[in-house]
Amino acid sequence: MSSVAVIDYGMGNLHSIAKALQYADSSVNVFVTADGDDILSADRVVFPGVGAIRDCMYSLKQSGLIQIIKEAAKAKPFLGICLGMQALLTDHEENGHTQTLNIIPGHVVRFTEPLQDQSGATLKIPHMGWNQVRQMQHPLWENIPQDSRFYFVHSYYARPDDQATIAGITDYPKAFTCALAANNIFAVQFHPEKSQTAGLQLLKNFLHWDG
Repeated sequence: MSSVAVIDYGMGNLHSIAKALQYADSSVNVFVTADGDDILSADRVVFPGVGAIRDCMYSLKQSGLIQIIKEAAKAKPFLGICLGMQALLTDHEENGHTQTLNIIPGHVVRFTEPLQDQSGATLKIPHMGWNQVRQMQHPLWENIPQDSRFYFVHSYYARPDDQATIAGITDYPKAFTCALAANNIFAVQFHPEKSQTAGLQLLKNFLHWDG
């Protein structure tokens, strides 16, 4: 039986993600863990997260998971979600500037206020709610129609150094990167576990992706 480790470092709705993964494919063994050996022995790894990046990096350091995540991200299909995506980059503007994992070179920056849509109406930060995603070709988009809507909650977004790593783009109001792909890593700013049919299909695709 294929196994998926959802990394538990004390941040994020882990059981919601685990439940969505199990629903996407009931034949897969999904488990939530903070144990490094369990993470490295799983066939696939999911790195979720919500909250502040400084707290995220502190928790990863205290739990001894930084090196584990770096090893897992080199070796097997790896999915970053929301703060888990942002932590994969080099650094983050939040909390006065925070060094992150530098697995995918790039930076995480805040939406610049004021934001206005085409009619001049003010857009709120955080960006919260449903938004369309323009996909670049990748196996994890299989059977998901172009411009499908996914659910977002965030005030910061990824700005990767290498444009070739961009796997999805969303507008708010200008285009920003909302999905990254690098070898066996796929990472998304939105929450697939909250994104109904399209989100569950992405999770199903991940569970069958060989990286």
